[in-house]
Amino acid sequence: MSAANAQEPSFRDSVDIMFNRAATMLDLPPGMIEKIRVANSTYTVRFGVKLRGEIKTFVGYRSVHSEHMEPVKGGIRYADNVNQNEVEALAALMTYKCALVDVPYGGSKGGLCINPADWEVDELERITRRFASELIKRDLINPAQNVPAPDMGTGEREMAWIADTYKRIHTNDINARACVTGKPRNVGGIAGRTEATGRGVQFALQEFFRHPDDVKAASLDGTLKGKRVVVQGLGNVGYHAAKFLSEEDGCVIVGVGERGGAIVNESGINIEDLKQHMIAVGAVQGFGGGTYVEDNGSVLELDCDILIPAAMEGAIHLGNAERIKAPLIVEAANGPVTAGADEILRTKGCVIIPDMYANAGGVTVSYFEWVKNLSHIRFGRMQRRQEEAFHETLIGGIEEITNKPFPPDAKAKYMEGADELKLVRSGLDDTMRLAYQQMSKVWNARKHEGVDLRTAAYLISIEKVASSYATLGL
Repeated sequence: MSAANAQEPSFRDSVDIMFNRAATMLDLPPGMIEKIRVANSTYTVRFGVKLRGEIKTFVGYRSVHSEHMEPVKGGIRYADNVNQNEVEALAALMTYKCALVDVPYGGSKGGLCINPADWEVDELERITRRFASELIKRDLINPAQNVPAPDMGTGEREMAWIADTYKRIHTNDINARACVTGKPRNVGGIAGRTEATGRGVQFALQEFFRHPDDVKAASLDGTLKGKRVVVQGLGNVGYHAAKFLSEEDGCVIVGVGERGGAIVNESGINIEDLKQHMIAVGAVQGFGGGTYVEDNGSVLELDCDILIPAAMEGAIHLGNAERIKAPLIVEAANGPVTAGADEILRTKGCVIIPDMYANAGGVTVSYFEWVKNLSHIRFGRMQRRQEEAFHETLIGGIEEITNKPFPPDAKAKYMEGADELKLVRSGLDDTMRLAYQQMSKVWNARKHEGVDLRTAAYLISIEKVASSYATLGL
């Protein structure tokens, strides 16, 4: 390990360092600051499952960071390097993230030390159901207390297993489907959840580029169109962010990093083609739409306008921060920039749109799904056709008065009532816009104090959590 890496703060330390930097700027009692910073509790479970003729023991965690609002919310990740410190740091980020975007949850997170690729689907189901049952019987999965969601290594399939396990234990709970979000549509999921985090990254960038002074601070100008973008990680988040930015906003994806290598193409990479190649082959190697580079980490250092780290935490660290060329970084992953690297990048003048904002699309749409499950009706069911009838009447009146036909394309678009997907995207867009506007206001008002966008986000979040605790009598 190099001398620089030896001084690298851990992921949990990075979260605390960034929290403390903002907390010192607030007029809050030290006791309140400490109460907000620390995790309330962490449950460690060790359980056995009989697999392949022997009992295998697995270790899992569920951390509750803050219960200033309930239920608490946070994903469950499957990875062989999951540990208590990581889970507690992620739970803390969930608290701040939910507060920032006004989603009424406390923060939580879960993890299971497992490599999903090591197990067959039926084995993984048995492991997941046992893990879920261990958490359920302690109310660490409950619609009113603790609501998980997908994270790295998990998805709709695992959430469906967890929801079914909860229902089998709590057979009389009418709100059982609300015990977890990120489910398939046919078991209570919501349209737009799979794309939500990547869509949130797109909306975050769109809103950033509506603020000319903020764009100028990143040494950029104009709009998103034509901006050269590098994406590290083409999982669910990175794929959707890159797809939407390139297909809808005119960005040029010049580099994509993945496990096993990277693809570089200054003329632009077709993200859908690359994704289909990865599905077919299992790697980026052999893709004809760009140049293959063996060192996937090198993609972070490419010359570009916007860098989107969308993989693991700590991707940008003391060892490579000086070589980062992008003037604007959007943290699509949780904690992709360490505290040490953050300081280096800020000194260089790099603008960072922080994870607790840029990554908030997932929890926002999870909130919509939870509300849908509690209300027992899909969004748009009551009003969609009424909207269409109203619009048809209005257009008919305009055509009659003007004696001219309404433009066909505009007519078709206007007359279409909002379905669940459109309403979800609208709600997410509104959430990302309002949250960024709050951050930008604090950033620009307090730049002279050394406040950047990340510090602004922490300032807003901490104040909101402190206000909630004060209301509760603390």
